[in-house]
Amino acid sequence: MDFELTEKQELVRRKVRAFAEDILAPVAPIVDRELRFSWETAKELRKINAWGIQLPEKYGGAGLDSVSYSVTIEEISRVCASTGLNVTVHNSVGAYPILEWGTEEQKEKYLYDLASGEKIAAFTWTEPNAGSDAAGIESKAVENGDNFILNGSKIFVTNGGVASVFLVGAKYEKENGEKGSAVFILEKDMEGLEIGNVEDKLGMRGSSTTSLYFHDIKIPKKNILGELPMGFKIAMKTLDVGRIGIAAQSLGVAQAAYEHSVEYSKGRIQFNKPISQFEGVSFKLAEMATKIEAARMLVYKAANLKDKGTKFSKESAMCKYFASQIAKETTEAAIQIHGGYGYMKDLPIERFYRDAPVLSIYEGTNEVMKLIIAREILKGNL
Repeated sequence: MDFELTEKQELVRRKVRAFAEDILAPVAPIVDRELRFSWETAKELRKINAWGIQLPEKYGGAGLDSVSYSVTIEEISRVCASTGLNVTVHNSVGAYPILEWGTEEQKEKYLYDLASGEKIAAFTWTEPNAGSDAAGIESKAVENGDNFILNGSKIFVTNGGVASVFLVGAKYEKENGEKGSAVFILEKDMEGLEIGNVEDKLGMRGSSTTSLYFHDIKIPKKNILGELPMGFKIAMKTLDVGRIGIAAQSLGVAQAAYEHSVEYSKGRIQFNKPISQFEGVSFKLAEMATKIEAARMLVYKAANLKDKGTKFSKESAMCKYFASQIAKETTEAAIQIHGGYGYMKDLPIERFYRDAPVLSIYEGTNEVMKLIIAREILKGNL
């Protein structure tokens, strides 16, 4: 097994890292402080084809493999986790399902604009009474001639305030459980779609999170994604893909905290020597480096399995669970290494620390990740 990146994948890393340092680093603290999505940054991201990372070139995408995708999200998130979140949600749970299950008409209509970043995508399943209980959604779509009439609401919608294309889960047969769920493609200008206020969050503040409200929205049947009974299956397979992106995002946050800690510890003098020479600090750095590298291997394995067309539900849950835990541990250790300075907004450490907790919540909580891993193990997928 080759653990090294290919020449092309390494080129992607270098290109994205340079872009992130030059373009994203100056605005990262600003979008965090001002709680706003940066449209200027969104336009700049087109230069590295960040909105169409894995979309085929025929639709204007970069056509990259899943390891290159993971590398891209990691490098963006290493500088600005909010931007990493915007990009990974757009790609993995927004554009990907249309590419995978959409009709050719749907692909032609949406993928060009999604690949270019002219339109941003969002995926929404979570509701006030349906979080980890994904089968418990209550939004309802009632058949009416050539349309469905949608009513209900969604919460915690990433990209909610900036998206033009929404993939929305709803029940069309309430008594048929998860088999009665469908995914519909909504457009921002559809009559009856109400977008809530941007949520004031602890972290990921440069990512627009809102609620959505559906008031008798008329959705043409041609906007059903896949076949009607496939809705829940599409959502679960989409989240498998999305979790690789969140794990890569977690890697970026952890890597940033680690790199800043190494640099600070070598320059901070106490008791006449750099604090990096004290075991209490050097052991923290050793643990950070080891756990980050282990998480990276889990991410790359899940990405590789996806590209091979092999089942990867267990591996995507593993990498998401482990990498998000490491992000929390690493950012906390970074605060401790930096001492009082790490607690101040003059340095980015406290931003990394605030960004980290949600990584173990969205795209499925880490408790749900353990359920998935255990289920796959007990089914014999060791």
